[in-house]
Amino acid sequence: MKIELSKQTPFPEGVVLVVDKPLRWTSSDVVRKIKYMLRKLGYPKIKIGHAGTLDPLATGVLIVCIGRATKRVNELQAGEKEYVADVMLGATTPSGDLEHPVDATYPIDHITREAVEEALAGLCGERYQLPPVYSAKKIDGRRAYDYAREGEEVEVKKALINIYEMEIVECELPLVRVRVRCSKGTYIRSLAIEIGEALGSGAHLVGLRRTRSGEERVEDAFSLEEVVQIMSLDPEKELAQIADTTNHKGSTRKFLTVE
Repeated sequence: MKIELSKQTPFPEGVVLVVDKPLRWTSSDVVRKIKYMLRKLGYPKIKIGHAGTLDPLATGVLIVCIGRATKRVNELQAGEKEYVADVMLGATTPSGDLEHPVDATYPIDHITREAVEEALAGLCGERYQLPPVYSAKKIDGRRAYDYAREGEEVEVKKALINIYEMEIVECELPLVRVRVRCSKGTYIRSLAIEIGEALGSGAHLVGLRRTRSGEERVEDAFSLEEVVQIMSLDPEKELAQIADTTNHKGSTRKFLTVE
C-alpha cells in the first residue's frame, strides 16, 4: 500500500517515496523535480537520491530516498527487480532500444514461440552480461554513454548478474512481451540483444516497465502528478510544467500497451 504523504510529512526524518517514473524523464529529472518542491516547502538543504536508475525510455518503479532515508540507498537498490519488456525481433539499434534508429535487420521466418521459450530458458541463471555501450556505467570517471555519443570506442566490462525467471506474457511475432525477474545490475537492453542472438537473429527493446524493485511494487507507486498535487504550493502551475516538459521530450512508439 502507498505511504501517507502530505505537506506535513517529516521529510528530513527519512521518507522512502516510490514514484512511477514517467516516459522520457531521466531518473535524475524526477529527483530534481521533487527536490525543487521540497525547497519550496522549506527544506532548502535536504538530501535526496534514487535507489536504482531507470532509462529515459522506461517507466515504472523508481525509489526516491529523502532525508535520512538516503542512508538506505545501497540497501534498497540491492533488491531483486522485476520488469515487463517488449522485445522486437529481427532488428538491432546501437543503443539496444528506441533511442537510436535501426542499424541492421535480420531474418525472423525461422522463429517460433517455442524457439523463444527455449532461448529465454537458456539465458536464465547466474552469468556474466555485457552492459550496453550506451549505459550509465562509469569508465575512468565518465559515463559510458558520454563516450558513445562522442563516437569514442570504449571497453565495457562484463558484470555478474542473475536472471531468476523469464516468461512470455504475450507473443505476436516479431514482437514478444517478456516478464523478467532478475538481480541488481541486469541490463534489459542487453538482455533483448542476447535474446535476438540466441534466436539467430537480432533484437532491440521497444518498451520497458519496472514493476517491482525489492519489496516496492508499481501498483503502490505515486505518479509524478500525484506527488506534485500533494507537495506543491502551486500544483496547477507545476502540473502544467510537467505536461509541457513531457510533450517537449516527445513520445515513444508503442507496440503493446503496458498496464
